[in-house]
Amino acid sequence: MIRLLVTGGTFDKEYDELHGSLFFRNTHVGEMLALGRNRVAVSVQVLMMVDSLDMTADHRARIVDACLDAHESQIVVTHGTDTMVETAAALAAALPLMGSKTIVLTGAMVPYAFGSSDGLFNLGSALSFVQVLPPGVHVAMNGRWFAWDRVRKNRDTGTFDAV
Repeated sequence: MIRLLVTGGTFDKEYDELHGSLFFRNTHVGEMLALGRNRVAVSVQVLMMVDSLDMTADHRARIVDACLDAHESQIVVTHGTDTMVETAAALAAALPLMGSKTIVLTGAMVPYAFGSSDGLFNLGSALSFVQVLPPGVHVAMNGRWFAWDRVRKNRDTGTFDAV
């Protein structure tokens, strides 16, 4: 069983046509798993629906606590891309307390609701990577995986690159 923790981010944003803004309603993860014909046992837990630019130390502590409390040794965290690495660092700091867990963070540059999102691909990649990577904290974006401390968001290309 894989624990999938939902935290919001672009992954789950909707577009408000009346106000021309993005907002959160409900997670799209269940629909994405069904659309991707997922056959892996996944337990979905919505922790929060927050833009990563609005994420605080308290939000990150909730994510760390959820990983500590998870019975599963394989955990995927959906997260906004702007501060994904900061949350990965918080998780890495707590990793010695977690035993041998493999944690993979993933996100999207374009909201799933837009139809042209990279989110579905990134979620599928994260679910695959979490099953084969060694214990530790990793980031899965654009079909690649990275060690949490060896990756950065490239704002010029809209991708994640190795550092």
